[in-house]
Amino acid sequence: MLTGAGEAGMADLRAVLAGGDNSPLQMIVRDVRAPRTLAALLVGAALGVAGMLMQTVTRNRLAEPGLLGVNAGAALGVVTGITLAGAESGLAYLLWAGAGALLGNACVLGVANAGRQSGSPLRLVLAGVALGATFHGLSSAMLLSQPSGYDQYRFWVLGSLAGSSGGMIMLAAPFIIFGLLAALFLARPLSAMLLGDDIARSLGHSPRLLRAAVAFTATLLTGSAVALTGPIAFLGLLAPFLARALAQGLAAQLAASAWVGAIVLLFADLGARLVAQPFETPISVLTALLGAPLLVWLARGSIR
Repeated sequence: MLTGAGEAGMADLRAVLAGGDNSPLQMIVRDVRAPRTLAALLVGAALGVAGMLMQTVTRNRLAEPGLLGVNAGAALGVVTGITLAGAESGLAYLLWAGAGALLGNACVLGVANAGRQSGSPLRLVLAGVALGATFHGLSSAMLLSQPSGYDQYRFWVLGSLAGSSGGMIMLAAPFIIFGLLAALFLARPLSAMLLGDDIARSLGHSPRLLRAAVAFTATLLTGSAVALTGPIAFLGLLAPFLARALAQGLAAQLAASAWVGAIVLLFADLGARLVAQPFETPISVLTALLGAPLLVWLARGSIR
């Protein structure tokens, strides 16, 4: 909260916490940087836990929340809001992105659970990839039909915490907190399912319902996070990888994923403010620089 285009000191922070005067610097700390810091913690925790859930249910350490079609659905929602409804504010983006994320995931789950072998991890991944590509194609077509909305969409799709306001956080925070608690509740039955579907059934758990619950929880977390800040690349891949090195047991790894995701995104946001002062680097650029080498390394290991 002290770092940015205008440097603040501890005295300014203490004055803000004590309800001090409304000097310009203190207003920046209170109204801009404090919500931004809180958004980084919430979004980082949400994406970290969503990534751990996806990797656990698919049994694939290369899986990440975007496989559920949430990011592509949110992008289509924002493009629809910009081109058809003239959405311009951060709150409008939040609402349109949230609606698009839910609709996109509903389509993915509908396709994944249709026909034989419904609900399998492979069908879920394939449905997410196929429909995600479809949503991206629709978004591109809508932007081509109305090029004036491209600049607005480009700002959102790069991912940024800069537009996070107190009102937007109040709208998204309950969904993120509920999703985090639901993930911890699912840890025990998920641990049983890792031993095999038959063992999970013998312990009274339904693998199909459990996968649906995990997909819903991951969608709730990812959709709320993406709606608040835009897509943030690779964090859902990076946080679970680091969490496994820090904790044993799924419940502890979920908690560690939340902490790691929050801390990584907080430092990435700090770097985004400092790299090109007084301008700001898109936060997805920094998370991609961290996550892309990890993805290559994991892919090489899985091939071996």
